[in-house]
Amino acid sequence: MGAVGMSTITEIAPEIFRISTLDATLKLQFNQFLVRDREPLLYHTGMRAMFATVRDALAQLIEPRALRWIAFSHFEADECGALNEFLALAPNAAPVCSLVGAMVSVNDFAIRPARGLQDGELLGVGERRLRFVRTPHLPHCWEAGHLFEESTRTLLCSDLFHQEGDVEPLISSAEVLLERAREALVRYQSGPFSNYLPFTPATEELIGKLAALKPAVIAPMHGSAFAGDGQEALAGLAKLFREVLGGDAD
Repeated sequence: MGAVGMSTITEIAPEIFRISTLDATLKLQFNQFLVRDREPLLYHTGMRAMFATVRDALAQLIEPRALRWIAFSHFEADECGALNEFLALAPNAAPVCSLVGAMVSVNDFAIRPARGLQDGELLGVGERRLRFVRTPHLPHCWEAGHLFEESTRTLLCSDLFHQEGDVEPLISSAEVLLERAREALVRYQSGPFSNYLPFTPATEELIGKLAALKPAVIAPMHGSAFAGDGQEALAGLAKLFREVLGGDAD
């Protein structure tokens, strides 16, 4: 990890905040998302080296010790590297991940056991409810899944729609979103990070499962969040994955 600056904060949906930190060396944004409710939920922690920066940004929105849930898609440094630091800070907090993730990684790594969610299970945090959508190997790893906040129709989508650079916090153009995602995928396919995202026989079906939720806001780990027709954007992503990752240029 390279040099990081202060995090920026943007409300991308009512009481859902994007906390974004730019790694100037990688030219890549790392985004965490806070669902501010009676039981505050942080989605992504960032790497351990980012902990103080993210904590200080979080403190502008809530008392960090009040965190109740720390959630993420899959077991990876930018998703949950600072998990134990946040658990030590917030005495009532617990990790949230897939049931598989809890069993194979998180319950061994974390200082407190995780709440492992099954496909379709709901997590209530107060006025808001987050539905867990199991998506093995989308974006990566057997244990992968996503959270969908039902009242604001916000999809917390991990590495889907990965965009590079210091981009805007929130955009409304699906065309721009998909073009940026295409540029990142193409670059990663030919560099040292080739096979960054797998394309499996289930990839398009799983993206379709997310599209069926009809999200109004899409919240990626890297790059701008998107407000608009999420179903259309996800349909475009499925086509993009087939073209770039599946080798189908037709």
